Amino acid sequence: MFKIAQFHKVSLEQFEKDWKDSFLGTPDEVVRKVYEEIRMPARATRGSAGYDFYSPLEFTLEPGKTIKIPTGIRAEMEEGWVLKLYPRSGLGFKYRLQLNNTVGIIDSDYFNSDNEGHIMAKITNDSKENKVLQLKAGDGFMQGIFVQFGITVDDEAEGVRNGGFGSTSR
Repeated sequence: MFKIAQFHKVSLEQFEKDWKDSFLGTPDEVVRKVYEEIRMPARATRGSAGYDFYSPLEFTLEPGKTIKIPTGIRAEMEEGWVLKLYPRSGLGFKYRLQLNNTVGIIDSDYFNSDNEGHIMAKITNDSKENKVLQLKAGDGFMQGIFVQFGITVDDEAEGVRNGGFGSTSR
């Protein structure tokens, strides 16, 4: 196994900004408490490929509904690696839990973006059996897998990232 990455928290200021974008009107002291209790992603077993991401809040998600979750986490990794994000398999199986962008892609240069590389998760309960998803703060809801990638021999990309969703096509 390669040790190529490390998870960090974003700053409290960045977390407050992103939290209030998702959950307008949350009192500052509540946001600070949520921030203090953020749990770093972790593998459950020695053989696990995925790092479980834990919900920073308790929530209920009705079928067809969506929530945007600021995780408070950023990933520092070596160049040539990417962090791919997926719903936890059990939640996908039971609730058809979907990441709205299908698979989240966290590039190595996202860490240095203006938003500190804050990993956000927008998820939808796509249950066709009318199942309501209920998660407590601290429950795993998403998993991330680090994957090495290659580039073409004639690649000449020189751009510098600044931002998240859609920032590389601007």
